[in-house]
Amino acid sequence: MSLDDLHLNLRNLTPEDYPQLKTLMDRVYHDIGGAWPKRTIERLISEFPDGQIAIEDDETLVGVALTARVDYEEFSNPHRYDDLMDQREIILNAPEGDAMYGLDVLIDPAYRGYRLGRRLYEARKDLCKSLNMRAILAGGRIPNYHQHASEMSPAEYLDQVSRKEIHDPILSFQLANDFQVKRLLRKYLPEDEKSQGYATLLEWNNILFEPAESVLDTRKTQIRVGAVQWQMREFSSVEAVLQQAEYFVDALSDYQSDFAVFPELFNAPLMGLQDRAAQQDQIAAIRFLAGFTEHFKTELSRMAVSYNINIIAGSMIEEHDDGHLYNISYLFHRDGDIEAQAKLHITPQERRDWIIEGGDDLKVFDTDAGRIGILICYDVEFPELSRLLADQDMDILFVPFWTDTKNGYLRVRHCSQARAIENECYVVLCGSVGNVPSIENMEIQYAQSSVFSPSDFAFPHDAVLAETTPNTEMIMFSDLDLTRLTVVRNEGSVTNLKDRRQDLFDLRWRDWSWKSGSRQEDA
Repeated sequence: MSLDDLHLNLRNLTPEDYPQLKTLMDRVYHDIGGAWPKRTIERLISEFPDGQIAIEDDETLVGVALTARVDYEEFSNPHRYDDLMDQREIILNAPEGDAMYGLDVLIDPAYRGYRLGRRLYEARKDLCKSLNMRAILAGGRIPNYHQHASEMSPAEYLDQVSRKEIHDPILSFQLANDFQVKRLLRKYLPEDEKSQGYATLLEWNNILFEPAESVLDTRKTQIRVGAVQWQMREFSSVEAVLQQAEYFVDALSDYQSDFAVFPELFNAPLMGLQDRAAQQDQIAAIRFLAGFTEHFKTELSRMAVSYNINIIAGSMIEEHDDGHLYNISYLFHRDGDIEAQAKLHITPQERRDWIIEGGDDLKVFDTDAGRIGILICYDVEFPELSRLLADQDMDILFVPFWTDTKNGYLRVRHCSQARAIENECYVVLCGSVGNVPSIENMEIQYAQSSVFSPSDFAFPHDAVLAETTPNTEMIMFSDLDLTRLTVVRNEGSVTNLKDRRQDLFDLRWRDWSWKSGSRQEDA
């Protein structure tokens, strides 16, 4: 399967999906009876449509989570799988149930390794919160138990799995997704020979659960941003850079970040794969660096999908067919899409030493965690750009940067703080550190990555949500509440966007599409 063809979509299951679902269930559950009858699935969808979640790749069903509503007191106690259905294999949904019951999660074997199961579990958790339900319960098979049954009891097996001395494909996965084992269930699914009829009663508690009458707003408001303050260093190979990047992506994903952010030109040390003499021709060196960009795009897109995290890959050099060079930031969505934002304003050094050219387009990107903009380093020092993005309802502005001295860094920092205040948005600043004397133009770096907010009562007194230790490689996290932006824009102490004197001035983006031939000039 090619990553270039991968396009994932999370949606609810429909009755029309049954032929594909049957094929998938027969493949995954061949050892315990295969697919449920069509009438079972249709009834389940009819009675609890939100709980039936599917992942498709270009209209092909590749993952499914089936869920029922149940009474917590009944199903948090010992029960059997058959207690969930009647004699006609109809799932017994409880319309007023206060808990969700995870019936099945199944992934097409060809798509394993992309963490689609985790994505389905997270969707279930979000649904549990939005419906203000008490918990998610599940009866979990232990399919590797038959390999150890002659030497240990089920309880001993659970203990060793929990201590990671034994791996069980189902129980280990559920424990990794914050489910707790409440008890051992006997004769849960007698035909399950691999589990020898045993199962675990698992529970994920909704810590936000409240009685329905006291819930004012259950809409998810928090997103998490993770940034990598990346140390520039000598690398022996392309694979070494990608391995380091994946290490950070993995770490940020483990903390359930919605975004992983890297600095501007974070892969620039690859110019050091040439000897020092070859680097003296700096134009040839930067073209050499551009030669790695397509490989990086493929691998970073794989990481975004596999670790279920949107990646803002700082920036990389791209060489177009006409030989022109651009400094481009790529947004790798966790559904497989890739979007790009070119640096528009080129510094004197980039223009002089590397003949980098500025792009002609400015975009706001829709993501599953808000509307975002990307301005690369120098671009944030031009306030018109962020104002144009704010006019398109941008929530978060990402600023990957690369500065050598502290005064250069402070220009970027102070301008970024101004952008957060004047546009009433969050700004995430992510830079690189380290000294690499052996590589031309990389002798020194200075950075202190930060997250800035508007300056009002709902935010920190200094409008700084998070910041790193200067000149130290590390990761930084910040939780952003998007509803606070709505409040400050409408009811803040000052309302910068609302109070603009548009009767006196305005701002517009010129149409430059004629440069590429997509629009003809008037005759």
